[in-house]
Amino acid sequence: MTDFNEILKQAKQMQEQMKKAQGELLNQMVEGEAGAGLVKIVMNGRHDVKSVQLAESLITEDLHVMEDLIAAAINDAVRKVEENNRTALSGMASGLNLPDGFKFPF
Repeated sequence: MTDFNEILKQAKQMQEQMKKAQGELLNQMVEGEAGAGLVKIVMNGRHDVKSVQLAESLITEDLHVMEDLIAAAINDAVRKVEENNRTALSGMASGLNLPDGFKFPF
């Protein structure tokens, strides 16, 4: 049987690692794109859009086409931020030697 004090110690270490990883993820940049690269959006882990890049060929397009491409590029960037978060934080609890059936309250 695993010592409960050891579990608490490991949980505290995991909490510190998660806090550090979350801070790093907030500053990580991702690029979302749409229209085969006609629209590119750079977004950080806070979901702040840092830059928008439009291909010159879009200037002649209909306004609704441009709006749709910008929205699609933003959505692509959001999905990438969320995937980065999931990937980075999913392995945190795997290093703990928890007894079978033990669950955190989250």
